[in-house]
Amino acid sequence: MFTVKFVGGAKKSFPNEQLKIDKSNMSIQELITLLKDLKPKDTPDLDTENVLIAINGADSSAMNGKSTTIKDNDLVSIIPIIHGGASKKYAFEFSKKQIQVIEIKGNKTIDVKFLDDLRKKYPKILIQAISSNFVLNNYHLKKIVSLSFESEKNNVLLSNKLETDILMRFAITTQISDAIKNVGIKPKTNFMLIGIGSKKNLDSLYLELKPLSINLFIKNNEQFLKKHFKITKKHYDSTNSKNPLADILIEKAAVLL
Repeated sequence: MFTVKFVGGAKKSFPNEQLKIDKSNMSIQELITLLKDLKPKDTPDLDTENVLIAINGADSSAMNGKSTTIKDNDLVSIIPIIHGGASKKYAFEFSKKQIQVIEIKGNKTIDVKFLDDLRKKYPKILIQAISSNFVLNNYHLKKIVSLSFESEKNNVLLSNKLETDILMRFAITTQISDAIKNVGIKPKTNFMLIGIGSKKNLDSLYLELKPLSINLFIKNNEQFLKKHFKITKKHYDSTNSKNPLADILIEKAAVLL
């Protein structure tokens, strides 16, 4: 037997905050299927594609993803990653913190100084820039950011700063210099600007940068990412997932030490 705990918006889908499952050695995928069957028909749907599933406080994507086995007496937490916003602004909430993402069109005048100036102007916002080439889609983006939050919570950040940990996990490297070289901001290259702070401050940042922003997630970076991270067809085809490439990248980012 194990316990499923519903967090935040997930509690709206079930009558009780916790659910006892009288089984063991069940995979995350099997649990998802079971929860869909157990959910009352008159409650909101549980969006299983936009949740973080933790076992005893550890993100399952850092284990074996949806193939992770749940054992007797485990506590499985279902944590929604709330998102919303327009095509030029992508916002979501994780661990009671607001995250906002804007894609900025690169030009020769936008470089590291641009980022430094923003940080000075908005000291209450944690700001990081990730080359758009290294972001596959919103699912990939949310999962990588959530990994960094979980690492901060468990005191296992790759660096002493949350925003640097995010950069390194997108680059899938433990070397800060390599992460900056490959994934950091560069002139003439589009980039995702990730801001973490209060909604009020994030709204101010968005209003200032809106003229420089473009629609999010338009470019398909799948082939680039496969080549850069040397992901083979065999590896890709062996992944049982609706988002195989994203889950491979997330898994690689999760096991960095």
